[in-house]
Amino acid sequence: MKKYFKALTFILSLSMMLSLAACGSGNNDSGDTGDAANTDAVEPAGDAAVETPETQGKDAADIEVAGVVYLEDQFMKLLSKGYQDAANAAGVKCSTSNVNNDQSKETQLINTYVGQGLDGVAIAPLNEESSITTLKSAAEQGMKIALTDSTLSNADFIVGGYTSDQGQLGASTGAAAAKFIQDELDGNAKIAIVQFKSLLPEKSAARVNGFLSEVESLPGVEVVADQDAWMQDKAVTVVNDILTAHPDVDIIFAANDGGTVGATMAVKNGGKSGSVFVFGIDASEQIASMLQDSDNILQAVTGQDAYNMGYKSMELLINDIMGKETNVEAGQILTVDGILLNRADQGGIESFLTNLQERTAG
Repeated sequence: MKKYFKALTFILSLSMMLSLAACGSGNNDSGDTGDAANTDAVEPAGDAAVETPETQGKDAADIEVAGVVYLEDQFMKLLSKGYQDAANAAGVKCSTSNVNNDQSKETQLINTYVGQGLDGVAIAPLNEESSITTLKSAAEQGMKIALTDSTLSNADFIVGGYTSDQGQLGASTGAAAAKFIQDELDGNAKIAIVQFKSLLPEKSAARVNGFLSEVESLPGVEVVADQDAWMQDKAVTVVNDILTAHPDVDIIFAANDGGTVGATMAVKNGGKSGSVFVFGIDASEQIASMLQDSDNILQAVTGQDAYNMGYKSMELLINDIMGKETNVEAGQILTVDGILLNRADQGGIESFLTNLQERTAG
């Protein structure tokens, strides 16, 4: 009897195995990959995300990017240094370029980068309106874009960027100038403005308006001249002409690096030290030394942190290309605080110079 049951069990088992094999053969022959394909997939454990080539991004060694600026001044040089240092820190190949205030050159350069298959560009665009068409086209063709020292309207195609609050920069210097006018000029001053409205009208206006919002609260303040001059040599000439036409000018406000340096030089060359005082925007080693000079011409500037803006923008760009979480939404522009350098605070100027040398060392 035991032998009978053993034989019966064996026959039933063999019958089930043959039946299962037949079912498997039928699925394969039908070409139906629906449920059969799913059985081969490995389910993720818990809530872990399944990494795909898209979410993995690219390895640093395979990434090539570029950093683009538009002027050959101290600010843009420091910005470009930030680009390069961030790329070096990430182990990414990076080239930097200057379009030298030429819109057609900027367009051609971006198109060239697209043709070369670059992964991304961190750029300080020349014009917040006219630059958008080329950059948007590049993004649509797969190149990542990060902005620096700028904002663009309708820029949800960029990975993000870093800039300064232009109005805050002007207001910071304006507050220092207002205090100086009250303390040193009995609340009265004739002011000349040197800006760059024909180059970047929105940015220039924001800085000038920020400055004026502070000084025009004083009843004895009057603006007697407003000229464009953003390059150092041009600013020397323009400010010299202003001083000739308006010999009673007390204060010159220059809205950028080149204008600030040129205005200070023009006052010194014209023998106006001690009677005409300069306030400006942007900070560099040269400007810091002018704040330390015994000629007492340059009084205060608010400097953008160009190096950090460049570094953070390039870092954001690379992390996005690598598929890392950046916590920055597409199109979002974050601000990097400016820093006030005031002749009245020599310790602050020394600290700035120390930090500047550490950032640019090597």
